[in-house]
Amino acid sequence: MGRYRPPMPPKAKYITPKGERALREELHYLWKEKRPQVTQAVSEAAALGDRSENAEYIYGKKQLREIDRRVRYLMKRLDEVVVVDRIPDDQGCVYFGAWVTLENEQGEQQRFRIVGADEFDLKKGWISIDSPLSRNLLKKRVDDEITWQREHSTGLWWIIDIHYEDPDNETAI
Repeated sequence: MGRYRPPMPPKAKYITPKGERALREELHYLWKEKRPQVTQAVSEAAALGDRSENAEYIYGKKQLREIDRRVRYLMKRLDEVVVVDRIPDDQGCVYFGAWVTLENEQGEQQRFRIVGADEFDLKKGWISIDSPLSRNLLKKRVDDEITWQREHSTGLWWIIDIHYEDPDNETAI
């Protein structure tokens, strides 16, 4: 058996306005600030002489490759994303951008927001639209039940609240 791995499924193309701004800011920082600094450091290290044993030069070149790789990714990603800048007409149903509160049989509650693949952050409760939980939640309504596997256990959870934020100022509606 070979080492072949099938390609990863493509990420969803949806992103919030705030997420798009963050990606654009990162691209601007990398291209206009970080890359020129690293380029300057590499040329100064190169001027010192023997490049084969010059740690600053080797590390700087590696940093440039990483920056260039990330810049290429961001430019390509920003060209293909679809900014979701409006609230869906049916706010009683789970769609992209929804805040969803779940409750299980023991009364435990969990709150999540469905966001783009590039902006998920579990500490904030933001989950990717590509995650299994998000796919399970999409198009569900309040009082619908879902099966959710957590930490080696599977349980029933009920949707007890769905709400959306205004994309222009990111405040709850």
